Amino acid sequence: MRLYQNQPAGTVDQLRALRRTPTDAEKRLREVLREGLPSYKWRFQVPIGPYRVDFLCFSERLVIEVDGGQHAEAAEYDAARTRFLESEGYRVLRFWNHEVLGNTDGVVAEVARHLKGADQ
Repeated sequence: MRLYQNQPAGTVDQLRALRRTPTDAEKRLREVLREGLPSYKWRFQVPIGPYRVDFLCFSERLVIEVDGGQHAEAAEYDAARTRFLESEGYRVLRFWNHEVLGNTDGVVAEVARHLKGADQ
């Protein structure tokens, strides 16, 4: 299944721009997922339906979202987004920026617990 099918015009360009300018937390998590869980393929800034997700392990149907402080007011939007992703068969993990930057090992351990057969 191609995830880019039926996307609004400009989506691919927007996602490319987001990939080129990740937040510090996104950059750090991308590094540690590749190093700490190398047997899984991680995609970054991926469209799923009308939404964009920060990280996706398609084989495990696992979405990881890294939220900054601005997301405290967006709880309703995030809840609707999570419901949509779960209805499409994805599991969603959410971490705050400060968790990724301050407790990287704990975040990777939590991700590993949600992956089938993850080496911990």
